[in-house]
Amino acid sequence: MQLPWKRAPSNRVLKPPEQLKVKSRLTSVREVFLFAGPALIVSMAYMDPGNYGTDIQAGASFNYGLLWTVWMANLMAMLLQYLSGKLGIATGRDLAQLVRESLHNSRFDIYLNWVGAEVAAAATDLAEYLGTVIALNILFKVPLLYASIFGAADVLILLVLTSGRFRTVEYFFMLFVSIIALGFLYEVAVVGLNMPQIAQSFVSPAFGNSSIVLIVGIIGATVMPHALYVHSTLTRDKLVKRTNDEKRRLLRLHTRESIAAFMIAGAVNAAILIVSAVAFYPKCAVQPPMIPVCVSTVNQAYQIMIPIYGSIAAIMFAVTLLCSGLASSTTGTLAGIAIMDGLLGTKVNRTARRVITRIVNVFPTTIAVLLGLDPLSLLVYSQVLLSLMIALPMIPLLVYTAKKDLMGQFVNNRLTTYLGVVCGATIIGLNTYLVYYLVAPFGVYMLAIVLGVYSSYHLYLVRATLWPKASSITSIKTL
Repeated sequence: MQLPWKRAPSNRVLKPPEQLKVKSRLTSVREVFLFAGPALIVSMAYMDPGNYGTDIQAGASFNYGLLWTVWMANLMAMLLQYLSGKLGIATGRDLAQLVRESLHNSRFDIYLNWVGAEVAAAATDLAEYLGTVIALNILFKVPLLYASIFGAADVLILLVLTSGRFRTVEYFFMLFVSIIALGFLYEVAVVGLNMPQIAQSFVSPAFGNSSIVLIVGIIGATVMPHALYVHSTLTRDKLVKRTNDEKRRLLRLHTRESIAAFMIAGAVNAAILIVSAVAFYPKCAVQPPMIPVCVSTVNQAYQIMIPIYGSIAAIMFAVTLLCSGLASSTTGTLAGIAIMDGLLGTKVNRTARRVITRIVNVFPTTIAVLLGLDPLSLLVYSQVLLSLMIALPMIPLLVYTAKKDLMGQFVNNRLTTYLGVVCGATIIGLNTYLVYYLVAPFGVYMLAIVLGVYSSYHLYLVRATLWPKASSITSIKTL
């Protein structure tokens, strides 16, 4: 079933190869451009304000010491997003829909998965909303309290963007990605690169109790639950004839677009950390739980950059943050619609979805501002929550893409499956380490209870996707 947004038919966007007269490198680039959209939209989730929060604190606290985490998380995200897009193309269904089918319409299991997915989506939107609020405060000097209210108006921007052809939305994302990428290219050119220190960061990386919160936060800001759900939906909607020839062609284009989009996203995240490291380290001491003394807010980071690198660099930083907040909010809305439509099997009005999500996040954010809480810390801890919840879509994704009777000739090869399992195990292992670090001070009994609950959560997901009832999703017809 199609999601409730308007878009031009896919065959008007991407012509079949036989209609392209000249097969050349230029033609190949044109094909990728005409297909481009799914990975670009999803890549904004990896350049959202949550990434700003974690990368700023990582650079300010550990210099280049956590740069390895940024690239590791980006490579894992690239693989998992490739699998999500591949799932939509190969099966003609999205991840949320397949999860519902594998649960065999068990209301308890379906609603349990849906609530978990919605919590992750709300945590994501909180970061995107905070980014918009902070950028409005920096650029236009709007007090945070009023900016937290004005920031909710991005629903109107979303309605304008999606009022016509969906291809228009994809063009806007190309613009947003370009602004953010060029903005940080300028930032890096201004601050410069210390290549020996960057190389040393991979030889002797920062890792331990003092950095584990930021490590998990960076992973949560990069490998995001809602992005895994929505990518399969966006690639599924590119299908027209649903033949194997068409799927092979779309899969080839999907691979090329994903590599390009997520390499840009990874470079942007690395640039944020590098700029933060050059500007704020070693002035900022590390204080558990990793809150730098002199950079406790994004606004402070902006103010410190002005006398060091000039107002243009600082304003460019704020502009990229605003573009990030607006674009990633759109991605979050599309993901929220995909989650509800797929898991509950109900059509969702995008206006109602955005308004409800914004209301949910306006109140806690406004209260946090009134209480004087640090918005940057809220950004970081919202990303930690996302990392703890990534298994919710990740485990089903790894299972489904390894099932030959579901994927047909597009099933993962052994190397891809092994790499996916290694990625999943790495994320879950780091999350478990964080849980242990945070809970251990409360005693062995509390630690046993929390780790038991966390382990049961993962075992439940494995059971739900591997249970014999999942055979109900294995039939797939291809031409």
